[in-house]
Amino acid sequence: MDLTGAVRMILAESAAFPELMRVARDAHDALAAGRRVSHETLSWMLREASRKGLYAVLVEKHGRGAFDDMVVVLCREIDRQAPVPSR
Repeated sequence: MDLTGAVRMILAESAAFPELMRVARDAHDALAAGRRVSHETLSWMLREASRKGLYAVLVEKHGRGAFDDMVVVLCREIDRQAPVPSR
């Protein structure tokens, strides 16, 4: 799964949550156009999907494997972009 597909999974289930849907749609459009989406935006989407109870819906609709792939792809991109704190 690529980053666009991971964001698309959240977007597909976010219709009941306008702010999450807006952010996911903007992120998906940016990725589809070849632009980068900030780690802050991706982190917010992942947290908000959890807060809204979308994880259970995603697992039920797409299966545990696809859900796990989505989370791994998003977390890897967040980790890749996030600044390393100085000690």
